[in-house]
Amino acid sequence: MITTSTFPARVRALPWGALGLIALALISSPFFALGIESLAAAWSTPEYSHGPIIPMISLYLFARELRHAPALPDGPTRRWPGIVVIGLGLALGAFGTLAQIPDIVTYALIVWLMGVVLLVMGWDAGRRHWKPVLHLIFMLPLPQILYWRLTIALQMVSSELGVTLVRAVDIPVFLEGNVIDLGVYKLQVAEACSGLRYLFPILSFSYLFGILYRGPFWHKAVLFAMAAPLTVALNSLRIGVVAILVNSYGIGQAEGFLHVFEGWVIFGAAIAILSLSAIGLQRLTPRPLPLAEALDLDYRRFAPEARRLLSVAPSRALIMALGLSALASAAWLSLPRMGSSLPDRFAFATFPGRIGDWEGMRHPLAPETEDVLGASDYLNAIYADAASDARVNLFVAWYADQTGGTGIHSPEVCLPAGGWEVSAFTPHRIALPGRAPFEVNRAIIAKGLNRQLVYYWFDERGVAMTSDWRAKLSVIADGVTRGRTDGALVRYVTPLAAGEDPGAGDARLTRFIATSLPVMGDYIPN
Repeated sequence: MITTSTFPARVRALPWGALGLIALALISSPFFALGIESLAAAWSTPEYSHGPIIPMISLYLFARELRHAPALPDGPTRRWPGIVVIGLGLALGAFGTLAQIPDIVTYALIVWLMGVVLLVMGWDAGRRHWKPVLHLIFMLPLPQILYWRLTIALQMVSSELGVTLVRAVDIPVFLEGNVIDLGVYKLQVAEACSGLRYLFPILSFSYLFGILYRGPFWHKAVLFAMAAPLTVALNSLRIGVVAILVNSYGIGQAEGFLHVFEGWVIFGAAIAILSLSAIGLQRLTPRPLPLAEALDLDYRRFAPEARRLLSVAPSRALIMALGLSALASAAWLSLPRMGSSLPDRFAFATFPGRIGDWEGMRHPLAPETEDVLGASDYLNAIYADAASDARVNLFVAWYADQTGGTGIHSPEVCLPAGGWEVSAFTPHRIALPGRAPFEVNRAIIAKGLNRQLVYYWFDERGVAMTSDWRAKLSVIADGVTRGRTDGALVRYVTPLAAGEDPGAGDARLTRFIATSLPVMGDYIPN
């Protein structure tokens, strides 16, 4: 251990360990700047507005655990695992920054914080304090690809259950995707109504509830497992009640203060149900406790335990961590930054209206649809061949950057939200003159009597991909190696006449793709 006995008393009185931790945070900050910026942006949205509260709850949990922990070690102890974990956090932060994927950087920040706990407390004591650190994941936004899949899944489930409630009170209603048709009024179960903005706070609360609950582990597991289905059920109830009120009193029941107030009712109801569940679980024990005793809410020693951080010893391991982090930060800041190497491209506004024998007409998207799409540039046009009376819809969404919460929304999850039933979803190989064969996603979709044949793929810097997961991984790899995170969704759709064989649609799409794809190279950089 480093001793300061040779220094004046005033110098020895300074909290050198705490100051060292502050210095360590400042030195390491360049590795996490991108993630912190993304957190600030995410916390300004309704879905993650609870984010700033999570670190405070984690700090409370940590201080609460310190009540039962021995004094911070000031002698020899195994602190080297903390240095290793801190190094892992810095490496992940550097990788996420190079790839321009803020999600990786934010998770790296939590890994780094766990490393600091192990460094300060030593391996034997520090590893017991993983629960407050793990709680921090509830402040992080979901990766974009998971966000959209979960949002659309919750929209569909909530819409179905909400309509079931409406029908139960004998109100005629029709559900088309996520649109509830009441006849006079139509309600769209939008992303904001999917229940996602309630799911994260309720998950965080149930996790906290499980930690504070005094009871068997399986009780805690039940309370946490209840969070997701409870959120879906309450959100569905909310949607059903709103639809009933709109049917009786008009569209104003789905807007303004009442709409916001209903959200607070959901959160309050979730807390009440979890509390009642805890009381019920206590009744299953030989000596049931009242809720006031079943939850360990003692906060009286919070401040004294928090002040223990000022007694952190300036250990050799802390000095070593400071030195290694300083060297890593200096090397990191001295590295030349890989700027965007995005090639020049033409805007889709100049995409030709006539391609071979096909004549096209543009159809701009509605402003709210454009906002959800979030594309840097897009093309939506219907091309017709007068000689054969064939029609094909060409839709291309191009993104200059697919990181930081933006990116491609796969039709596989978006089409059902529009009320389309997807069938015969298979990979399909296309062979075109002058180009190597490539695979696309092929699907037949139907809405009522309307059938359509769909081809789509992800154009990731010149490479056609059918998997949105593979496309996302390629963005990470090319972000690091090439400094490029651009990409596009390319979709071709043709209607199928009543009784028409899908093979005729395949031939029609292949013919138009062979004509239009060579033109696409000027608009989608490869």
